[in-house]
Amino acid sequence: MANATVPGWRPVDSPYRERPLWTKLRGTMTTPLAPAADRPGARFGAHRVREPKGLLPQPAWQLDNSFETLWDNEIVVDVETLNIDAASFKQMEDASGGNPAGILELVRKNVEERGKQHNRVTNSGGMLLGVVRHVGSRVAPERAPKVGDRIATLASLTLTPLAIESFGQVRPASAQIDVRGRAVIADGAPFARLPPDLPEKLALAILDVAGAPIQVARRARPGDSVVILGAGGKSGSLCAVQARRSVGTTGRVIGVEAFARYADDLRGLAVCDAVLAHDATDALGLYEAVLAANEGREVDLSVCCVNVDGAELATILPVRDGGCAYFFSMSTSFTRCALGAEGVGKDVELIIGNGYARGHADWSLDVVRTEARLRSSFEERYG
Repeated sequence: MANATVPGWRPVDSPYRERPLWTKLRGTMTTPLAPAADRPGARFGAHRVREPKGLLPQPAWQLDNSFETLWDNEIVVDVETLNIDAASFKQMEDASGGNPAGILELVRKNVEERGKQHNRVTNSGGMLLGVVRHVGSRVAPERAPKVGDRIATLASLTLTPLAIESFGQVRPASAQIDVRGRAVIADGAPFARLPPDLPEKLALAILDVAGAPIQVARRARPGDSVVILGAGGKSGSLCAVQARRSVGTTGRVIGVEAFARYADDLRGLAVCDAVLAHDATDALGLYEAVLAANEGREVDLSVCCVNVDGAELATILPVRDGGCAYFFSMSTSFTRCALGAEGVGKDVELIIGNGYARGHADWSLDVVRTEARLRSSFEERYG
Protein backbone atom coordinates (compact mmCIF):
# COMPACT_ATOMS: atom_id res chain seq x y z
CA MET A 1 0.00 0.00 0.00
CA ALA A 2 2.76 2.46 0.91
CA ASN A 3 6.23 3.22 -0.34
CA ALA A 4 8.50 2.89 2.70
CA THR A 5 11.51 4.36 0.88
CA VAL A 6 10.21 7.88 0.19
CA PRO A 7 13.04 10.34 0.98
CA GLY A 8 12.47 12.43 4.09
CA TRP A 9 10.18 9.93 5.80
CA ARG A 10 11.38 7.38 8.29
CA PRO A 11 8.79 4.62 8.77
CA VAL A 12 8.24 2.81 12.05
CA ASP A 13 8.76 -0.94 12.06
CA SER A 14 5.34 -2.55 12.37
CA PRO A 15 4.57 -5.87 14.04
CA TYR A 16 1.25 -5.77 12.21
CA ARG A 17 2.41 -5.96 8.59
CA GLU A 18 5.51 -7.04 6.71
CA ARG A 19 6.12 -3.44 5.73
CA PRO A 20 4.82 -0.17 7.16
CA LEU A 21 1.51 1.27 6.07
CA TRP A 22 2.50 4.89 5.87
CA THR A 23 4.31 7.16 3.46
CA LYS A 24 4.90 10.86 2.94
CA LEU A 25 1.77 11.92 1.06
CA ARG A 26 1.66 14.17 -1.97
CA GLY A 27 -1.40 15.11 -3.99
CA THR A 28 -4.93 13.76 -3.84
CA MET A 29 -6.54 10.37 -4.37
CA THR A 30 -5.34 8.90 -7.64
CA THR A 31 -8.46 6.83 -8.44
CA PRO A 32 -10.67 8.85 -10.84
CA LEU A 33 -14.32 9.52 -10.11
CA ALA A 34 -16.96 7.79 -12.19
CA PRO A 35 -17.87 9.85 -15.26
CA ALA A 36 -21.51 8.76 -15.18
CA ALA A 37 -24.34 11.16 -14.37
CA ASP A 38 -25.67 11.33 -10.82
CA ARG A 39 -28.07 8.59 -9.74
CA PRO A 40 -30.92 9.35 -7.32
CA GLY A 41 -29.76 8.81 -3.75
CA ALA A 42 -31.88 7.96 -0.71
CA ARG A 43 -32.38 10.36 2.19
CA PHE A 44 -29.66 10.51 4.84
CA GLY A 45 -27.35 8.31 2.75
CA ALA A 46 -29.38 5.13 3.22
CA HIS A 47 -28.43 3.94 -0.29
CA ARG A 48 -24.84 3.50 0.97
CA VAL A 49 -25.79 0.83 3.52
CA ARG A 50 -24.62 -2.64 2.53
CA GLU A 51 -25.34 -4.56 5.72
CA PRO A 52 -27.84 -4.87 7.26
CA LYS A 53 -30.28 -3.37 4.80
CA GLY A 54 -32.92 -1.08 6.23
CA LEU A 55 -30.62 0.72 8.66
CA LEU A 56 -29.18 4.22 8.36
CA PRO A 57 -25.39 4.58 7.92
CA GLN A 58 -24.40 5.16 11.56
CA PRO A 59 -25.74 1.92 13.11
CA ALA A 60 -25.06 -0.14 9.97
CA TRP A 61 -22.24 -2.66 10.09
CA GLN A 62 -20.94 -2.00 6.57
CA LEU A 63 -21.25 0.87 4.08
CA ASP A 64 -20.59 1.04 0.35
CA ASN A 65 -17.38 3.09 0.11
CA SER A 66 -16.94 2.72 -3.65
CA PHE A 67 -17.06 5.62 -6.08
CA GLU A 68 -18.04 3.78 -9.23
CA THR A 69 -21.39 5.54 -9.03
CA LEU A 70 -22.07 9.19 -8.20
CA TRP A 71 -25.27 9.94 -6.29
CA ASP A 72 -27.19 13.16 -6.74
CA ASN A 73 -27.53 14.06 -3.04
CA GLU A 74 -23.90 13.51 -2.03
CA ILE A 75 -20.82 15.68 -1.67
CA VAL A 76 -17.59 13.83 -2.49
CA VAL A 77 -14.44 14.90 -0.64
CA ASP A 78 -10.79 14.08 -1.26
CA VAL A 79 -9.63 13.39 2.30
CA GLU A 80 -6.32 14.67 3.69
CA THR A 81 -6.63 14.20 7.47
CA LEU A 82 -8.69 12.08 9.84
CA ASN A 83 -9.32 13.49 13.32
CA ILE A 84 -10.11 10.38 15.39
CA ASP A 85 -12.25 11.00 18.46
CA ALA A 86 -10.32 10.89 21.74
CA ALA A 87 -11.93 7.73 23.13
CA SER A 88 -11.37 5.78 19.92
CA PHE A 89 -7.77 6.97 19.48
CA LYS A 90 -6.87 6.06 23.07
CA GLN A 91 -8.40 2.60 22.66
CA MET A 92 -6.40 1.98 19.47
CA GLU A 93 -3.27 3.45 21.05
CA ASP A 94 -3.62 1.09 24.02
CA ALA A 95 -4.41 -1.91 21.79
CA SER A 96 -1.30 -1.29 19.67
CA GLY A 97 1.04 -0.58 22.58
CA GLY A 98 1.45 3.00 21.39
CA ASN A 99 2.93 1.91 18.06
CA PRO A 100 1.76 4.35 15.31
CA ALA A 101 1.92 1.60 12.70
CA GLY A 102 -0.41 -0.48 14.85
CA ILE A 103 -2.89 2.39 15.04
CA LEU A 104 -2.81 2.70 11.25
CA GLU A 105 -3.38 -1.02 10.89
CA LEU A 106 -6.48 -0.84 13.08
CA VAL A 107 -7.83 2.07 11.04
CA ARG A 108 -7.06 0.20 7.81
CA LYS A 109 -8.97 -2.86 9.07
CA ASN A 110 -11.94 -0.77 10.16
CA VAL A 111 -12.23 0.98 6.80
CA GLU A 112 -11.57 -2.17 4.78
CA GLU A 113 -14.15 -4.25 6.63
CA ARG A 114 -16.81 -1.64 7.36
CA GLY A 115 -16.43 1.00 4.63
CA LYS A 116 -16.09 3.64 7.36
CA GLN A 117 -13.89 4.44 10.36
CA HIS A 118 -16.14 2.91 13.02
CA ASN A 119 -14.26 1.65 16.07
CA ARG A 120 -15.98 -1.58 17.08
CA VAL A 121 -14.82 -1.26 20.71
CA THR A 122 -15.78 2.35 21.49
CA ASN A 123 -18.47 2.53 18.78
CA SER A 124 -17.16 5.98 17.82
CA GLY A 125 -15.25 7.54 14.94
CA GLY A 126 -14.19 11.17 14.60
CA MET A 127 -14.30 13.55 11.63
CA LEU A 128 -12.14 14.60 8.66
CA LEU A 129 -10.58 17.40 6.66
CA GLY A 130 -10.49 17.48 2.88
CA VAL A 131 -11.19 19.19 -0.42
CA VAL A 132 -14.55 19.11 -2.18
CA ARG A 133 -14.24 17.07 -5.38
CA HIS A 134 -17.86 16.74 -6.54
CA VAL A 135 -21.25 18.18 -5.57
CA GLY A 136 -24.37 16.21 -6.49
CA SER A 137 -27.04 17.90 -8.58
CA ARG A 138 -29.66 17.57 -5.84
CA VAL A 139 -27.61 19.03 -2.97
CA ALA A 140 -29.55 22.06 -1.71
CA PRO A 141 -28.06 25.26 -3.19
CA GLU A 142 -28.00 27.05 0.17
CA ARG A 143 -25.82 24.28 1.60
CA ALA A 144 -23.72 23.31 -1.42
CA PRO A 145 -19.99 24.03 -1.24
CA LYS A 146 -17.91 24.79 -4.32
CA VAL A 147 -15.57 22.24 -5.85
CA GLY A 148 -12.15 23.04 -4.40
CA ASP A 149 -13.47 24.29 -1.04
CA ARG A 150 -11.52 23.06 1.97
CA ILE A 151 -13.94 21.69 4.53
CA ALA A 152 -14.21 19.67 7.73
CA THR A 153 -17.05 17.26 8.34
CA LEU A 154 -19.15 17.82 11.46
CA ALA A 155 -20.77 14.39 11.46
CA SER A 156 -19.13 11.25 12.77
CA LEU A 157 -16.84 9.02 10.74
CA THR A 158 -19.08 6.18 11.96
CA LEU A 159 -21.63 7.23 9.33
CA THR A 160 -19.23 8.53 6.66
CA PRO A 161 -18.44 6.26 3.66
CA LEU A 162 -14.63 6.34 3.47
CA ALA A 163 -11.94 4.79 1.27
CA ILE A 164 -8.23 5.15 2.06
CA GLU A 165 -5.52 4.77 -0.56
CA SER A 166 -2.49 5.42 1.68
CA PHE A 167 -1.51 6.70 5.12
CA GLY A 168 0.79 9.48 6.29
CA GLN A 169 1.81 10.90 9.65
CA VAL A 170 0.18 10.03 12.97
CA ARG A 171 -0.03 12.89 15.51
CA PRO A 172 -1.01 11.39 18.89
CA ALA A 173 -1.31 14.77 20.65
CA SER A 174 -4.20 15.76 18.40
CA ALA A 175 -5.40 12.22 17.48
CA GLN A 176 -4.94 13.14 13.81
CA ILE A 177 -3.81 10.91 10.94
CA ASP A 178 -2.84 12.16 7.48
CA VAL A 179 -4.27 10.04 4.69
CA ARG A 180 -4.94 10.04 0.99
CA GLY A 181 -8.54 8.99 0.64
CA ARG A 182 -12.07 9.78 -0.44
CA ALA A 183 -15.29 10.22 1.54
CA VAL A 184 -18.94 11.12 1.18
CA ILE A 185 -20.93 13.79 2.99
CA ALA A 186 -24.40 12.33 2.98
CA ASP A 187 -27.67 14.12 2.50
CA GLY A 188 -28.18 16.46 5.46
CA ALA A 189 -24.87 15.74 7.25
CA PRO A 190 -23.24 18.97 8.50
CA PHE A 191 -19.83 20.32 7.49
CA ALA A 192 -17.88 23.56 7.87
CA ARG A 193 -15.64 25.49 5.51
CA LEU A 194 -12.22 25.90 7.06
CA PRO A 195 -11.64 29.43 8.41
CA PRO A 196 -8.84 31.42 6.73
CA ASP A 197 -7.51 32.91 9.99
CA LEU A 198 -6.61 29.68 11.84
CA PRO A 199 -4.11 26.92 10.98
CA GLU A 200 -6.01 24.04 9.40
CA LYS A 201 -4.90 21.35 11.87
CA LEU A 202 -5.88 23.65 14.74
CA ALA A 203 -9.27 24.39 13.19
CA LEU A 204 -9.84 20.65 12.68
CA ALA A 205 -9.04 19.95 16.33
CA ILE A 206 -11.52 22.62 17.45
CA LEU A 207 -14.28 21.52 15.10
CA ASP A 208 -13.90 17.94 16.32
CA VAL A 209 -15.32 18.98 19.70
CA ALA A 210 -17.41 21.98 18.63
CA GLY A 211 -20.61 20.54 20.09
CA ALA A 212 -19.40 20.83 23.70
CA PRO A 213 -19.00 24.53 24.64
CA ILE A 214 -22.25 25.69 23.06
CA GLN A 215 -24.12 23.17 25.23
CA VAL A 216 -22.44 24.62 28.32
CA ALA A 217 -23.51 28.09 27.17
CA ARG A 218 -27.10 26.86 26.91
CA ARG A 219 -27.15 25.39 30.42
CA ALA A 220 -24.84 27.39 32.69
CA ARG A 221 -26.28 30.56 34.24
CA PRO A 222 -24.74 33.48 36.16
CA GLY A 223 -23.89 32.36 39.69
CA ASP A 224 -23.98 28.63 38.88
CA SER A 225 -21.31 26.17 39.97
CA VAL A 226 -19.90 23.92 37.24
CA VAL A 227 -17.52 20.95 37.41
CA ILE A 228 -15.78 19.67 34.27
CA LEU A 229 -14.17 16.23 34.19
CA GLY A 230 -11.26 16.07 31.75
CA ALA A 231 -11.08 19.86 31.81
CA GLY A 232 -7.55 20.03 30.43
CA GLY A 233 -8.29 18.35 27.08
CA LYS A 234 -9.73 19.88 23.91
CA SER A 235 -13.41 19.77 24.74
CA GLY A 236 -12.77 20.26 28.46
CA SER A 237 -10.70 23.42 27.98
CA LEU A 238 -13.32 24.92 25.68
CA CYS A 239 -16.03 24.06 28.21
CA ALA A 240 -14.02 25.57 31.07
CA VAL A 241 -13.59 28.87 29.21
CA GLN A 242 -17.27 28.91 28.25
CA ALA A 243 -18.35 28.02 31.80
CA ARG A 244 -16.42 30.96 33.21
CA ARG A 245 -18.04 33.28 30.68
CA SER A 246 -21.49 31.92 31.51
CA VAL A 247 -21.35 31.81 35.33
CA GLY A 248 -19.46 35.08 35.70
CA THR A 249 -17.60 36.26 38.78
CA THR A 250 -20.36 35.09 41.13
CA GLY A 251 -20.23 31.47 39.95
CA ARG A 252 -17.62 28.76 40.40
CA VAL A 253 -15.80 26.62 37.83
CA ILE A 254 -14.04 23.48 39.03
CA GLY A 255 -11.77 21.60 36.64
CA VAL A 256 -10.83 17.95 37.10
CA GLU A 257 -7.69 16.88 35.21
CA ALA A 258 -5.49 13.91 36.14
CA PHE A 259 -2.82 14.48 33.46
CA ALA A 260 -0.24 16.80 35.08
CA ARG A 261 0.74 18.73 31.94
CA TYR A 262 -2.85 19.41 30.97
CA ALA A 263 -3.68 20.39 34.56
CA ASP A 264 -0.87 22.97 34.41
CA ASP A 265 -2.18 24.25 31.07
CA LEU A 266 -5.66 24.51 32.58
CA ARG A 267 -4.36 26.57 35.51
CA GLY A 268 -2.64 28.82 32.98
CA LEU A 269 -6.01 29.66 31.41
CA ALA A 270 -7.04 31.24 34.75
CA VAL A 271 -10.71 30.32 34.30
CA CYS A 272 -11.08 27.72 37.08
CA ASP A 273 -11.57 28.51 40.75
CA ALA A 274 -10.02 25.11 41.50
CA VAL A 275 -8.18 22.47 39.49
CA LEU A 276 -8.40 18.98 40.98
CA ALA A 277 -5.79 16.39 40.00
CA HIS A 278 -8.15 13.49 40.55
CA ASP A 279 -9.03 10.18 38.92
CA ALA A 280 -12.38 10.62 37.12
CA THR A 281 -13.29 6.97 37.74
CA ASP A 282 -13.13 7.39 41.55
CA ALA A 283 -16.74 8.49 42.06
CA LEU A 284 -16.77 8.75 45.85
CA GLY A 285 -13.37 10.38 46.13
CA LEU A 286 -14.17 12.90 43.43
CA TYR A 287 -17.55 13.66 45.00
CA GLU A 288 -15.85 14.64 48.26
CA ALA A 289 -13.18 16.67 46.45
CA VAL A 290 -15.76 18.62 44.42
CA LEU A 291 -17.84 19.43 47.50
CA ALA A 292 -14.70 20.63 49.30
CA ALA A 293 -13.86 22.89 46.34
CA ASN A 294 -17.44 24.22 46.18
CA GLU A 295 -17.88 25.28 49.81
CA GLY A 296 -19.67 22.07 50.73
CA ARG A 297 -22.38 22.42 48.07
CA GLU A 298 -23.26 20.18 45.14
CA VAL A 299 -22.91 21.72 41.69
CA ASP A 300 -25.55 22.90 39.25
CA LEU A 301 -23.90 21.45 36.14
CA SER A 302 -21.41 18.64 35.60
CA VAL A 303 -19.69 18.08 32.25
CA CYS A 304 -17.89 14.83 31.35
CA CYS A 305 -15.13 15.25 28.75
CA VAL A 306 -12.86 12.34 29.74
CA ASN A 307 -11.65 9.72 27.26
CA VAL A 308 -11.64 6.79 29.71
CA ASP A 309 -14.29 4.27 30.64
CA GLY A 310 -16.14 4.39 33.96
CA ALA A 311 -16.61 8.09 34.76
CA GLU A 312 -20.42 8.08 34.72
CA LEU A 313 -21.11 8.13 38.47
CA ALA A 314 -18.25 10.53 39.16
CA THR A 315 -20.08 12.92 36.82
CA ILE A 316 -23.50 12.37 38.39
CA LEU A 317 -22.77 12.27 42.14
CA PRO A 318 -21.64 15.90 42.61
CA VAL A 319 -24.80 17.32 40.94
CA ARG A 320 -27.65 18.69 43.05
CA ASP A 321 -31.18 17.40 42.58
CA GLY A 322 -32.67 19.30 39.65
CA GLY A 323 -29.22 19.95 38.21
CA CYS A 324 -27.75 18.63 34.97
CA ALA A 325 -25.04 16.12 34.03
CA TYR A 326 -23.84 16.55 30.44
CA PHE A 327 -21.89 13.67 28.88
CA PHE A 328 -19.76 14.69 25.91
CA SER A 329 -17.39 11.73 26.15
CA MET A 330 -17.83 8.84 23.71
CA SER A 331 -16.54 6.54 26.46
CA THR A 332 -19.86 6.97 28.23
CA SER A 333 -22.23 4.07 28.89
CA PHE A 334 -25.66 5.59 28.91
CA THR A 335 -27.02 2.47 30.60
CA ARG A 336 -24.61 3.09 33.49
CA CYS A 337 -25.72 6.74 33.57
CA ALA A 338 -29.43 5.96 33.80
CA LEU A 339 -29.20 3.02 36.20
CA GLY A 340 -26.41 4.61 38.23
CA ALA A 341 -28.38 7.83 38.83
CA GLU A 342 -31.39 5.73 39.79
CA GLY A 343 -29.33 3.65 42.19
CA VAL A 344 -27.98 6.62 44.15
CA GLY A 345 -31.32 8.45 44.15
CA LYS A 346 -30.25 11.40 42.02
CA ASP A 347 -33.03 13.42 40.35
CA VAL A 348 -30.63 14.80 37.74
CA GLU A 349 -31.18 15.67 34.09
CA LEU A 350 -28.88 13.45 32.00
CA ILE A 351 -27.87 14.95 28.65
CA ILE A 352 -26.36 12.95 25.79
CA GLY A 353 -23.51 14.85 24.19
CA ASN A 354 -24.98 15.53 20.78
CA GLY A 355 -22.02 16.64 18.68
CA TYR A 356 -24.24 18.91 16.60
CA ALA A 357 -25.98 22.16 17.50
CA ARG A 358 -26.94 25.01 15.21
CA GLY A 359 -24.04 27.44 15.01
CA HIS A 360 -21.71 25.26 17.07
CA ALA A 361 -18.77 25.44 14.66
CA ASP A 362 -18.63 29.24 14.56
CA TRP A 363 -19.26 29.40 18.31
CA SER A 364 -16.29 27.20 19.19
CA LEU A 365 -13.95 28.85 16.71
CA ASP A 366 -14.86 32.25 18.18
CA VAL A 367 -14.15 31.01 21.72
CA VAL A 368 -10.60 30.19 20.64
CA ARG A 369 -10.19 33.38 18.61
CA THR A 370 -11.20 35.58 21.52
CA GLU A 371 -9.36 33.77 24.32
CA ALA A 372 -5.65 34.41 23.73
CA ARG A 373 -4.36 31.98 26.36
CA LEU A 374 -6.56 29.17 25.08
CA ARG A 375 -5.50 29.81 21.49
CA SER A 376 -1.83 29.79 22.49
CA SER A 377 -2.26 26.50 24.36
CA PHE A 378 -4.13 24.88 21.47
CA GLU A 379 -1.62 26.12 18.88
CA GLU A 380 1.18 24.52 20.87
CA ARG A 381 -0.66 21.19 21.03
CA TYR A 382 -2.55 21.00 17.74
CA GLY A 383 -1.59 23.84 15.41
